[in-house]
Amino acid sequence: MDAMMQPPPTTSSGGAGSSLVRAYRAWQGNNVFFLRGRLIFGPDVKSIFISLFLVISPVAVFCAFVARKLIHDFPHHAGWSILVLVILHTFFVLITLLLTSGRDPGIVPRNAYPPPESDDDDDGSLAHSGSTRPRRTKIVIVNGVPVKVKYCDTCQLYRPLRCSHCSVCDNCVERFDHHCPWLGQCIGLRNYRFFYTFVLSATLLCLYVHVFCWIYIKKIMDSEDKTIWKAMIRTPASIALIIYTFIWVWFVGGLTVFHTYLISTNQSTYENFKYRYDQQLVNPHDRGIFENFKEVFCTSIPPSKHNFRAKVPKELPLSESHQRVGAQSLSPMLKKTTENVVEESLHQPNENAEHRRDGELPNVSQNVSMTIHGESGEGQEASFFRHSLWERTSRKWEITPEVVENGSGGGNSTQA
Repeated sequence: MDAMMQPPPTTSSGGAGSSLVRAYRAWQGNNVFFLRGRLIFGPDVKSIFISLFLVISPVAVFCAFVARKLIHDFPHHAGWSILVLVILHTFFVLITLLLTSGRDPGIVPRNAYPPPESDDDDDGSLAHSGSTRPRRTKIVIVNGVPVKVKYCDTCQLYRPLRCSHCSVCDNCVERFDHHCPWLGQCIGLRNYRFFYTFVLSATLLCLYVHVFCWIYIKKIMDSEDKTIWKAMIRTPASIALIIYTFIWVWFVGGLTVFHTYLISTNQSTYENFKYRYDQQLVNPHDRGIFENFKEVFCTSIPPSKHNFRAKVPKELPLSESHQRVGAQSLSPMLKKTTENVVEESLHQPNENAEHRRDGELPNVSQNVSMTIHGESGEGQEASFFRHSLWERTSRKWEITPEVVENGSGGGNSTQA
């Protein structure tokens, strides 16, 4: 009996331990990971190198052919500040670029099993009778405005408010704004403020280089008493930078203006193009300009819902491994007991569902999770199992509309 109760080894080179891999290796989306799961990018990650080149190369030309010549043209060594400021500003742009493209934008975890189908079909939006697919939409009331929430067949869940599925990364993303091909990443709840900071700082960098190129041309005109055309011929690097920054300032500057408008009205790019909020269609998320900006820049960023470095079984997809990884590390007897608990809870009559959710099931799941911690010592695996047990047995999707107060722009406020 004692030998049977011993959990299988999870750290040895063979046996059960060898079947566990890092979660990012079993990821079901199209994302690309670096530094062993510490950085997550979209499948078009190579485009980041193009963006880096477009930022670094003109700044390098500016420092070599313009800023270096202006160092001694200002009194009290003020010319050095031109060179130092452009270098510091460029580093800031690059940091915001990496913070935008290298982090989880707010990916919603997938379900291993679809939610229970409903028997009601009063609004015509439910699944056909006898179908295993859940109804296509739910109606949620947000600040008195009915909002339709869609079901995602890929992730097998009802998308949270303001959430959408990115076809490039193949993930549902909270407060989905758009997928940026220049940064190789989705823009969502957890990286939108960095994206806005990036386009704003890139706009200021373009203006900075553009203005000082003209200042350098003016210095040549004054020192050598030449016309503007002859002065421009003397510095072809300045001409190239003026044209380059003039073109790109319309692009990044236009994005800055557009997203400033979106923030002031509490919209995402996806919502702006799809819903076209106006006097006929009220935006239920708009809380006023000041509160809208405060929501984006002055609220804490919610933690990621994924631990990409957690160990999961390599033979299972990530969504299924979230459901089963806790049971994998249990002894055979305890594993059988917990499977019976889940099986019994799934086949209880519907009229006892509320009683199980409010009273009986939490105690069972807590006791099981305590036993898992005691035997296996793997906190991450136990939390996976506990979350799975609660989710599969206590989830109940209401047919009547839900009422949601838009108190904050957190992870549960995304529109499908």
